[in-house]
Amino acid sequence: MKIATFNINGINRRLPNLMAWLAEAAPDIVCLQELKATDKQFPASALADAGYEAVWKGEASWNGVAILVRDSTPVLTRDALPGAGDDHQARYIEAACNGVIVGCLYAPNGNPRPGPKFDYKLAWTQRLVEHALELWSSDLPVVLAGDFNIVPEPRDIYETTSYKDNALVQPESRALYQQLLDQGWADAIRCKHPEATVYTFWDYRRNRWQRNAGLRLDHLLLSGSLAGKLKQAGVDKFVRGADGASDHAPVWVRLR
Repeated sequence: MKIATFNINGINRRLPNLMAWLAEAAPDIVCLQELKATDKQFPASALADAGYEAVWKGEASWNGVAILVRDSTPVLTRDALPGAGDDHQARYIEAACNGVIVGCLYAPNGNPRPGPKFDYKLAWTQRLVEHALELWSSDLPVVLAGDFNIVPEPRDIYETTSYKDNALVQPESRALYQQLLDQGWADAIRCKHPEATVYTFWDYRRNRWQRNAGLRLDHLLLSGSLAGKLKQAGVDKFVRGADGASDHAPVWVRLR
């Protein structure tokens, strides 16, 4: 089984890029973020023609998450994190997919900081940590995949001082990600590439793609039973170099 996560940065604008990658990479399950489309604008028919059924939660102009499953129908289990209250941002969706529980997330960016956006980032991610613990305790096979908007370690960002005040690299953000790892979740990329420099995002500005000035923001976390089945993990970096590309590249795992 091949499971991928991809911040598509506008699903309708980049539908040709998405379709080309789906045809080449043939993932079984895909988590998408930053749809930037309402529920009605989601291209369900086009994806179905490509062999993918989907569940999604859209939002006009911003956010939005979806789970695609090839040749099968995902069963929606939730479309928001617990404790959401009056939080209506479309940032989390969860579904049962071919025997695996898949949580697809688009965490808040949190900039500028300090301020309400950073406070929201920390509060939202704390809710994710609490829900992740429930999922972990269930002993079900679970993948948490998406754009966490956290650079876990200094080696996960190119050498620069321009991000020193950025919400993505702050100690508070990194501590929340570490809480997930401390629960037992396996960071698939680090499991398979413990020493390598791996990036998943390259900003459009300042020739960062051309300079390989990247960040690792997109992660796949595996529960205990799935971590033992991990065969491969990687980043389809070539997707970022295509015309009209998202500023993220797909990240994937292959499980036994």
